[in-house]
Order: sequence, then C-alpha cells, then structure tokens
Amino acid sequence: MKRIALGIQYNGADWLGYQIQPHGQTVQNKLEEAIERFACVKLGTTCAGRTDAGVHALNQVVHFDTELDRAEHAWVRGINAFLPDSIGVRWARYLPEAPTPEQEFHSRFSARSRTYHYLLYNHQVRSPLLAGRAGFTHWDLDVARMREAVKPLIGTHDFTAFRASMCQAKTPVKEMQMIEIERHGDMILFTLRASAFLHHMVRNLVGSLVYVGQGRESTDWLGELLAGKDRTKAAPTFMPDGLYLSKIEYDEQWGLPYEEPSILPAF
Repeated sequence: MKRIALGIQYNGADWLGYQIQPHGQTVQNKLEEAIERFACVKLGTTCAGRTDAGVHALNQVVHFDTELDRAEHAWVRGINAFLPDSIGVRWARYLPEAPTPEQEFHSRFSARSRTYHYLLYNHQVRSPLLAGRAGFTHWDLDVARMREAVKPLIGTHDFTAFRASMCQAKTPVKEMQMIEIERHGDMILFTLRASAFLHHMVRNLVGSLVYVGQGRESTDWLGELLAGKDRTKAAPTFMPDGLYLSKIEYDEQWGLPYEEPSILPAF
C-alpha cells in the first residue's frame, strides 16, 4: 500500500466548503469522484484543513492510500481530466514508507503550521470583477492602527473570542506565529500563520480588525477581546470571499513542493 499526497487549488465560490456532504456540492465530493473515475476504485482522502463555503485554497494538501502504481504526473493529469474548472490538482508525491503507522505522513497531523491570506478591497464602491474573490469594505481603513492592534495576538493564547460556536477543535489554545498587514493601493492583504486555526478564526479576526481600522474601536481592543474570551464581544464574522488557504508547512523530510501564492487577484 502506497501513500500519496496531492496539492490542490480551488476557487471556493462555486462550492459549499471542502468537507464531503450528502448534497455533493463540496470540493472533497468532486475530488473523490474524480479520483474514483481515474483510478477505477473508490479512494477516500484526508485534507490538511477544512475550508468553509466560499473560501479558496492556493495550496491545500490531501493524502490517500492506494495499491495502484502510477507515475506522479499521471495522477495529476488523470484526476484533473475529471475535475471541474474551479478545482485542480497541482502536484502529486509518493510519500516515503515509515517504520510504524504513527510515523507515517498525515496531511493534517504532520502539518507544522498553516498560513492564510485574506484579501480585502478597500474602496468607496465595490468591484464586480472581485466578486467572490476578495472581501470588501467602503470604510477608509488605517493599516497602521490594525498593525498595532494585532501585537497582543502573537504567541500561544486561548482564542475563544474568535472561535465559531460550532467549532469542533479540542482546544481553543493555538500558537499565532505571524500576522502581517500590507496595503497595495486599494487592496489590503492580511497574512496569518499559526500552528492551527479555529473555525471562522481568521474571518472573525479580520472583522474585528476592520472595526479597529475604521476607528470604531481602539488599538487595544483585540488584546481585550483575547483576554475576555467572549465571542459575543467581538465583531461579526467577515465575509468568506477574500479568504485563501495559502500554505501548509511540513518537515523537509517529506519532500513536498510549495508554490508561492502569486496568483491572488490584483497581484
């Protein structure tokens, strides 16, 4: 039995999230249907991290086990032949065998960190060309204020204040490794890297940062929310349109490729 990892990209605007559902309108549904049509056998997949309806992925990673022996490029081209235009396999890699099952590669549990981008169009009027691909606010946002506000979030904390009520994570404690906020003309790019993220955590953080950026809340507010651990005190969950799962980091021993996210809208 061989274990294979795939690198997946998708435009989430067409789908009701990643995780497989009975209605079939998810990325995992379509991916597993395409794998089955190519491999002529049903193969279940495991992903590095689920994404919600409307959320995109530049570098999602999944794995599955199979007894089939096909070239890596054959898996890429073969699966893509049966996928819709909004989902694509970028690469495939056979994983080295491990001495024990506990030491095997696992797309979720072997991950060292996850990086998300949130792309926000900050202009007086919305752009139809960015519909479904970037968030939007007409408020004039102060990037310097938002950069100041995220400082208390760096490190290991209880992120209950930014956790969705339906979150199934065993613990709200996560290590936030980095948050960067850059303005490029009318586009603001938020980049967040953490050990893992809670359900809606990035969108809840972005929503609260927009409040700070527009001057509605102080630069100390996010630190206060973090300490208070009360989700009801933070801003509403921001729209999914601009959220991109950008990178899953693994140990070099697995030899997985990584493509720099240079295809974000307007970049």
